[in-house]
Amino acid sequence: MCTDLNRDLAKMGKPMPLDFEIIKGLKFVDPHIHMVSRTTDDYQALFDAGVMLVIEPAFWVGQPRTGLSTFQDYYSSLIGWERFRAAQFGIRHFCTIGLNSREANNESLADQVMEMLPFFIHKDGVLGIGEIGFDDQTPLEEKFYRAQLELAKEANIPVQVHTPHRDKTRGTLRSMEIALEHGLDPSMVIIDHNSEETVKDVLDRGFWAGFTIYPFTKMGNERMVDIVKQYGADKIMVNSAADWGISDPLAVPKTASLMLQRGVALTDVEKVTYSNALEAFAVHKHIDLATLEQTLIADPTSKFEGNTILRGGQQPRIDKSSIIIS
Repeated sequence: MCTDLNRDLAKMGKPMPLDFEIIKGLKFVDPHIHMVSRTTDDYQALFDAGVMLVIEPAFWVGQPRTGLSTFQDYYSSLIGWERFRAAQFGIRHFCTIGLNSREANNESLADQVMEMLPFFIHKDGVLGIGEIGFDDQTPLEEKFYRAQLELAKEANIPVQVHTPHRDKTRGTLRSMEIALEHGLDPSMVIIDHNSEETVKDVLDRGFWAGFTIYPFTKMGNERMVDIVKQYGADKIMVNSAADWGISDPLAVPKTASLMLQRGVALTDVEKVTYSNALEAFAVHKHIDLATLEQTLIADPTSKFEGNTILRGGQQPRIDKSSIIIS
């Protein structure tokens, strides 16, 4: 399915362009994308590339939070303003709510957050608890990981697990062992940020395997193609993270394009970039999946808490093909 141009580029070791024609008509889900760190241009680009639904996990925002109210405001923004902002660009926004591993090491504040979490996890737009797990693999990280697993088990909702950047294999195995100790069904747990070293262990134990396509670290999409060719598409999904660092919000459609160009079956591409995420996060319990076949139309004049993304009579979309900004 690779074009002559792309064959030549691949032979020369040069980057291949995103082939919008090859993915035209496909729909995508990004199951781990931090849209709070992105601009409205990114929402427009995601919609134009076929991303119909995003899932935004709660995460560390670059510096430590200083009090409980900062967590409360952040969680409220994920189920409020961010969901509204996404809808203005035709995208359905969901999230997972949790205490991330970095901030679990502030025990006094983490204890307060744990008391607040039950008030958020049942809010409209919340699909589960996440992203939680290990960073430095400290005793406090384990304490609050276990506590949130219990919360997810009681609520019968999915869990989105962050695996550590350092000593990833040990952290991934430990994350799964603890989840099983607490009696969680592996089909309710998404183990994220996998690599070639962890994927087999995750799949063999029946967990969902998430892969973050992230420049210079985590996972490149050429490697992702090889993984799908080796392991198949069952229980595998790709995401962009698209956080504050050097990241690419179009990682999911770009990976789909590359997979098709390199001979991965369309049915497998659709699984790892769309349907597996919907199944893993039980999205059908929150919306009618048939509506994903329809473009979400939001009223561009609508407001959230009295605010709008538009200023001075703006239209919600701009003509980015023109050099003139009028």
